[in-house]
Amino acid sequence: MLRRLQVWMILSLIAVAMPAHGQQAASDKQAAAQSGAADTNAAAQKAATQDPNYIIGAQDVLDVSVWKEPEVSRTVPVRPDGKISLPLLNDVQAAGMTPSQLAAQITVSLKKFVTSPQVTVIVTTINSQRIYIIGEVTRPGAFPMLPGMNVLQGLSSAGGFTQFAKSKSIYVLRMEDGKQQKYPVNYKEVVSGKHPEQDIPLKAGDTIVVP
Repeated sequence: MLRRLQVWMILSLIAVAMPAHGQQAASDKQAAAQSGAADTNAAAQKAATQDPNYIIGAQDVLDVSVWKEPEVSRTVPVRPDGKISLPLLNDVQAAGMTPSQLAAQITVSLKKFVTSPQVTVIVTTINSQRIYIIGEVTRPGAFPMLPGMNVLQGLSSAGGFTQFAKSKSIYVLRMEDGKQQKYPVNYKEVVSGKHPEQDIPLKAGDTIVVP
């Protein structure tokens, strides 16, 4: 009799423990899924620039997030005409504005459809600001200008020099006040530290010439 009672108690404990284990496993899976989604959202919203005065341009990619309104939130490219497409609002002018200015504009427009919208705009990819590298480099062409990029960093984008490059005679062409300015860059002297000041910060539209 005692043995039967012990067996019955053991079976009862197993029956109680199994649902609890299943619930815990399901809870763990849900938490992992939520964590993964949070990580994905965080990665998707990584800003390409922290400059609040950055001016949005054509071909930039923007993350437009409306709090608690996932149907309206979108990651969108800026079209060549400077506009983006959003649900409810259709075409919205984006080029020529800062992210905060665009967020304010979208907020005003959404008030017709959403109660107290809270909008955040993040530039996730910068494609509108470019520099140009021509001459004796491996990959001449146009390249995205990253924040804080200097001449050496720009040259690295082009894959290095060809065997015929005159690295002592590089120069940067820049339009300033309607006139073209020329800034000499002696690559070897910059790298050696003799003239680091020649490694100037680049501006959108600069052309690096490697003769």
